Amino acid sequence: MLTVNGLCKSFGEQVLFRDVSFAVGPRERIGLIGRNGHGKTTLLRILAGTTHADEGTVVKPSAYRIGHLEQHVETLESTVLEEAARGLRPEERDDTWRAAAVLSGLGFATADLARPCAEFSGGYRMRVCLARVLLARPDLLLLDEPNNYLDIVALRWLRDFLRAWPGELMLVTHDRSFMDAVVTHTLYLHRGRARKMPGDTGKMYEQVALEEEVHERARAADEKRRRQTELFIRRFRAKARLGGLVRSRMKMLEKQRPIEQIAPEESLEFRFASAPFAAAQMLAAEDLRFGYDPSAPPLIDGLSLEIGRRDRIGVIGRNGRGKSTLLRLLAGELAPNAGTIRRHPLLATGFFGLVGAAALSPHTTVLEAILAADPSSPQRARDIAGALMFGEDLMQKPIGVLSGGERSRVLLGTVIARPCHLLLLDEPTNHLDMESCDSLLEALGEFDGSVLVATHNEQYLHRVAERLIVFDRGRVTVFHGTYAEFLERGGWADEETPQRPRTPGGAPVRQELKRAMARLRAERSAALKPLEQSIRRLESAIENGEQKLHTATAALVEASHRGDGASIVALSRDCHRLRIRIEQLYNELAPVTDRYDALREEYRRRENDVERAYRDDRD
Repeated sequence: MLTVNGLCKSFGEQVLFRDVSFAVGPRERIGLIGRNGHGKTTLLRILAGTTHADEGTVVKPSAYRIGHLEQHVETLESTVLEEAARGLRPEERDDTWRAAAVLSGLGFATADLARPCAEFSGGYRMRVCLARVLLARPDLLLLDEPNNYLDIVALRWLRDFLRAWPGELMLVTHDRSFMDAVVTHTLYLHRGRARKMPGDTGKMYEQVALEEEVHERARAADEKRRRQTELFIRRFRAKARLGGLVRSRMKMLEKQRPIEQIAPEESLEFRFASAPFAAAQMLAAEDLRFGYDPSAPPLIDGLSLEIGRRDRIGVIGRNGRGKSTLLRLLAGELAPNAGTIRRHPLLATGFFGLVGAAALSPHTTVLEAILAADPSSPQRARDIAGALMFGEDLMQKPIGVLSGGERSRVLLGTVIARPCHLLLLDEPTNHLDMESCDSLLEALGEFDGSVLVATHNEQYLHRVAERLIVFDRGRVTVFHGTYAEFLERGGWADEETPQRPRTPGGAPVRQELKRAMARLRAERSAALKPLEQSIRRLESAIENGEQKLHTATAALVEASHRGDGASIVALSRDCHRLRIRIEQLYNELAPVTDRYDALREEYRRRENDVERAYRDDRD
């Protein structure tokens, strides 16, 4: 169990939080929520020991292990399997099947396991780091935005994995549906304080909103009473007969401090500008084919699609299958290898994508970038920058000095500024906090045009998508139905029939599991045999000592009956010596027996894990 007492943390004049206290109970899975910049990542780093608090303490048992996944990408020099297997406990270092199984769940194919990590993108290197942390099985697992690097199938696997997590967990994510499916408790960093309660995020937000509403009603009532008291004092101050009452009211005002008004919190405000569109069809694609490498199978082959007025389409699939490429094709940034894309001549498109954020000029200021999207209204550009939490100082900063999340907000600002008919959004929730994700979701619902969004956020898919473009098992198809209907009718082929992971040498997991079981049994025998010999030796010595004590005690009784004083003294000494020796033997036996029982239980658990994995692979 971990206990946090009175943590305070500031950076210069900015106070992130103060007097934060809470406890992490056995097997609690805690969702850590709060707006961007309020200290969620900093709090995780303090718990992990990589950052120090200004005040307060973190108390944990001496053997308590903490695993931490941060947001930055590490430099990994070995192969995928070798890097992931570094997380295995020392007694499990030969169980590479464990690493292969977790990597398979996170989206790595068999051929990927022997490849150097340097060949993979930053997102896939983060998956290797995540696998390493999961395989270490720490007592407390700290995950900071793991969703940013996982596709929807890997996210569904991770969700089920974390539900069965045997220890404690603290999770930061912008995906509310993912968090609510995993956590047992919610910890809210709000207005510089921390609040923990059982239940999901919805329960926490409802409770905080209710308390702030009650506070505001109490403040309004208090302000009304104070005004009435001040009016009474002004009206009757000069009347001598009411002097005592007036002085009493004045003292009451001095003693009672007014209830402070809750300061409004800064939040992102999204409002996409739609333009009138009279035609029934905005865009039509026929038999699209596209691939970057002519010698490799195409990412998109044979896709036909129509987009009409107020269509709501979700694009789903594993990373690297072509979702972002499809949006770039529809936006006109790429030309198809074959097939046609017909756009209405009046169609205005707003495109948000990771490539667009990276392409923003580093020398342009925030305000200039937003104004360039719609030069007709400088004041509206300033309003949009302010709504996206760029104050007067920030909106004059060059884009080159901004963080990745701030650049994404600038790109969103350029999309918001330009009136359009069709929104093409590629992972718009990355780098947003949970409250901002909710605001974006509401803005999409109010947008009068059409929306095509590629996302791994299942809350968005359930709330937005009325049709789906599905990238699954090397094919891209259109599903005419909601995301819930898609899951009911079979869902993901990748998820239902996952690829059996293999070791780099080509052996299937079942063969590796057989070898792992043989190694375990040999290791168990080598570890337990000397302990069994020690136990037998100590038990034999105790039994021999107790027999001698029984004989000496009987002789002592007989000597007492005879009145043989010399024998009584000698036998009493022998009995005392034997009792001390037997007590010593029991003291030696206890830790050996405890060690034996603990090791036997540990090996039984590990063998059960192997047997369970074998059955799963066989089934």
